[in-house]
Amino acid sequence: MTPFRYARAGDVPDALRIAGTVPQAKYLGGGTNLVDLMRETIERPQALVDVTGLSRTIEPRADGGLRIGAAATNTAVAADRTVRTRYPLLARAILAGASGQIRNMATVGGNILQRTRCTYFYDDAARCNKRTPDAGCDAIDGFNRIHAILGASPACIATHPSDMCVALAALDAEVHLAGPEGERVVPLVELHRLPGGHPEIETELRPDELIVAVELPPLPFATRSTYRKVRDRASYAFALVSVAAALDLAPDGTIRDVRLALGGVAHKPWRAWQAEAALKGQPATEASFAAAADRELAEATGLRDNGFKIELARRTIVAVLADLAGDAA
Repeated sequence: MTPFRYARAGDVPDALRIAGTVPQAKYLGGGTNLVDLMRETIERPQALVDVTGLSRTIEPRADGGLRIGAAATNTAVAADRTVRTRYPLLARAILAGASGQIRNMATVGGNILQRTRCTYFYDDAARCNKRTPDAGCDAIDGFNRIHAILGASPACIATHPSDMCVALAALDAEVHLAGPEGERVVPLVELHRLPGGHPEIETELRPDELIVAVELPPLPFATRSTYRKVRDRASYAFALVSVAAALDLAPDGTIRDVRLALGGVAHKPWRAWQAEAALKGQPATEASFAAAADRELAEATGLRDNGFKIELARRTIVAVLADLAGDAA
């Protein structure tokens, strides 16, 4: 591990001040991803600014939404009564991720900013554009069973690993940022980038910007929501495909509104905008769900080992929506 300086921030201005004094400083939350990457010498920050002392509050907003401090742990968010009752898909997504020990350490801000990665990213004998720009991507012609089927590029086919972010994408979450140029708010669906020609640039954060909170808007029908993760083993595995969904049905059984996001299929949490548009106003039937899934996956592209994900995603979307429609019956 490369030597580094360490400082603990007392508040947001203090964190920004410290980070601004050392080039290549990194903010440290629970460290469950960053410290691993430092051990592998993939990340080599000159300084770590510990921000675990910043806000951990989980507070209902006056309008019925929810504000979650960036330093809140994944365990605390999943256990929060408001989250479990108003946004159950978020609690289920968090509990589907990693292990209990990691969830106890991992923070909301850190979860959002964990690196998009695959096994080739960790292998310094492999070519990886994310680790070394313009080096090439050995995953494309290598073993690519877990890799992207949507939004990939010739430069990178890795998938975003977060379960929590898939739920946040479905819930129209907004990420509150603070930086040297002031504060701003970015929708979660716009925070992460597709790889394009620069997969090493993963988010829209500016230099030294810090996540200070995540806010969820009021979404009454999110009480009827769920998260399903399909993976190779029952725990501690990234998703092959995951689906976060919330469904609002009219008394006659037609779909008034819907939220749908996918994980394990792209370089970022994938909001299924086309499927949502196809579902609104349609009857809540498996035929409608299948047609919407087909529309969303029309441009999906499989490689040698991961082509099965397209049908797997289709079936999982249909099954999740059918379960939610059945719960509403």
